[in-house]
Amino acid sequence: MKKENEKKLSFPQLMGSFTKPFWIASIMELFERWAWYGLFAVLALYLTGSTDEGALGFSHIEKGQIMGFVTAILYLLPLFTGVISDKIGYKLSLIIAYVMLMTGYYFMGEVSTFTSVFLVFLYVAVGAAIFKPVASAIITKSTNKSNSTLGFGIFYMMVNVGGFIGPAFSSTLRTQFGWQIVFIQAAVVIFINLLIVLFFFKEPERVKNNETIAEALLSSVKNIWEAIKDSRLSVLLVIMVGFWTMFNQLFYTLPTFIEDWIDTVALHNSIAELSPWLASFMSGGGKSINPEMLINIDAGAIVLLQLVVSYFVLKIRHVSAMISGFIVASIGIGITFYTGNGLYTILGIVIFAVGEMMTNPTFSSFIALISPKGKEALYMGTYFVPVFVGNLLTTFVSGNLYQAWSDKLSLLQTEMVSRGFVMPKISETFTKNNYFALASEKLEMTQIQMTQFIWDTYQPNKIWYVIVGIGIVTICALFLFDNLVIKPKEREKNNREKNNIA
Repeated sequence: MKKENEKKLSFPQLMGSFTKPFWIASIMELFERWAWYGLFAVLALYLTGSTDEGALGFSHIEKGQIMGFVTAILYLLPLFTGVISDKIGYKLSLIIAYVMLMTGYYFMGEVSTFTSVFLVFLYVAVGAAIFKPVASAIITKSTNKSNSTLGFGIFYMMVNVGGFIGPAFSSTLRTQFGWQIVFIQAAVVIFINLLIVLFFFKEPERVKNNETIAEALLSSVKNIWEAIKDSRLSVLLVIMVGFWTMFNQLFYTLPTFIEDWIDTVALHNSIAELSPWLASFMSGGGKSINPEMLINIDAGAIVLLQLVVSYFVLKIRHVSAMISGFIVASIGIGITFYTGNGLYTILGIVIFAVGEMMTNPTFSSFIALISPKGKEALYMGTYFVPVFVGNLLTTFVSGNLYQAWSDKLSLLQTEMVSRGFVMPKISETFTKNNYFALASEKLEMTQIQMTQFIWDTYQPNKIWYVIVGIGIVTICALFLFDNLVIKPKEREKNNREKNNIA
């Protein structure tokens, strides 16, 4: 009888074993990621774009502060919002989260000053931080030992399906109807989630205790500190800061780099020769490929290839797989910034996606592996710590560094001053696009020629040295960590097992 109970379930049986709450949580995750990435994939473009196109015209330093600081806070808060959700209930937490997200997304499209955008985006981040731990908790409670691996695989797939659909919709909508529709789209998608939780979601059973919210929050902080005191875990978390700093460039820096330096009209024409439909899809019906659709190749590749990559990674040691993933990701991100050729940008993003697929899931699995028995959840709670720090560091790379080394407007302004040309300041009546047009006229070049001249003269792609450098430092640190900490532990464990057998 025992052997019968331990018999492995078939794939159809596993799929049939998932409960209604599991599928509701997975669908809500898809819609929440649709709304988030539908905005986040284009946010850098919206913040720094020319005001005559409906964007805000902020500097890259302001963009870096808005995206970096706020997103860092978003990934820190789940350490505490999860505790509060356990107290007030998942359904109420989801309702609060969705009301905040829905109103926040809408009003982000209605404000235009740095302070107001920062504060409204922070409001959105708090809503997202309330949602995050609840969705994961529902999946955890809705799965068991027999189906949890597949369950979290489906959940991760939903994340990337939503992450792919959102930018695809935003690309077409903003091209056809302007920027405001992107924010309305996000609000509408979250409203669907609100309807789902109101009419279909039932509160699951929760373990209740007599702790106050303040006591529970303090206990959470103590638990995280207890886990971080483990030197193996803390060193690993510091190393993973490098991965997240590098990964963030995909959304923070690359969209504006593409907008500034990649000839997406030529890329559109090249793709159209192979598939007119694909070119139209990636351009949102326009004549140039939208940067967010190039970024979206990352999510698309994960949806298509994650299971294949995971299968091969299973055969490799955890740390070895992470090191290999870092190497692949560093090569990919380097290619995207090294050249102004759009086809190489696509190649680089695909390569980076493979590295990401090798690294990120393996990192989660490795934390679970080094967790002491009975403290798995405690150790997994530290996952967001390097994400938080990585976002803070990205503020500098995507903001100050990009502004100084790679911003097309800043470099062009430097060139115009060096030539003695007097140019009007950027204002509500004289936009970035006006500046580019007037500079092109004074330099007696087409805008394509002017862009190539600035590229050749100032080499804005040199930012890749820093981004890839972060990857190389991370690879070296992880290699040392493996040889000085992990391998000795493995040899010690193997020796104990041999002695026990003997």
